Amino acid sequence: MLERLKEIYGYKEMIRNLVKKELRGRYQSSVLGFLWTFLNPLFQIIIYTIVFSTIMRSGMEQFYLYLAVGMIPWMFFSSSVQGGAMCIVSQQDLVKKIYFPREVLPVSYVTSCFVNMLFCFVIVFLMLEVSGKGMEPAALLYLPAVMGVEYLLALGFAMLASAFTVYFRDLEHILGVVLQAWIYLTPIMYPMEMIPARMTAVFQANPMTAVIEAYHTILYDRQVPHLASLGGAFLTGIGLLAAGSMVFDRLQKGFAEEL
Repeated sequence: MLERLKEIYGYKEMIRNLVKKELRGRYQSSVLGFLWTFLNPLFQIIIYTIVFSTIMRSGMEQFYLYLAVGMIPWMFFSSSVQGGAMCIVSQQDLVKKIYFPREVLPVSYVTSCFVNMLFCFVIVFLMLEVSGKGMEPAALLYLPAVMGVEYLLALGFAMLASAFTVYFRDLEHILGVVLQAWIYLTPIMYPMEMIPARMTAVFQANPMTAVIEAYHTILYDRQVPHLASLGGAFLTGIGLLAAGSMVFDRLQKGFAEEL
């Protein structure tokens, strides 16, 4: 395992180049280009805010802030899983021609999504300041840890999805449906207090619940997150990444033939 990690690290320059390529090519042919990095999440936040503040009336104070704090991390996770599912297939020419640790592809894709999320957090920080809510420095110290836990979860799922999609191409579309349902099983648009008691266990079994709750606690409530639940999410992320790595390692032997 350590030898494999060292080998992947040895290709850090390739990972860096693939991340740059992904970030540059994402909106390359569009008129507004890089601005879509900010406009996409902003439009989604506006739409959900209109629906849940005026039509369905969530009744939460500064609902748009609560939504933005949860939606930006969710978009990172969702794009990492669904887009990551195709990262091997979309680079099939590279996989067939040269040798490199195939894990480089999901790692670089998830990392590019992570960098994109960091850019999008500019929107969140601006909204917090403009709204007058501000930020609590002591709580902000925990933000990198929460981001790290989410990165582990996203990479673990992306490793599994990318390996299975090589053999089962319909998985990309299935994941799209699953993620559409998953967002409503994550406390992004409503707090856990609104969840019926009979559904609490379902939400708590969702590894993204603890992550999104931690973001809300730090940025919306301006408090230190619950370390026990965050620690559980961290262990889940480590376990998922380990499982994803083992499955990926076993399935990658047939990638060239299947592609």
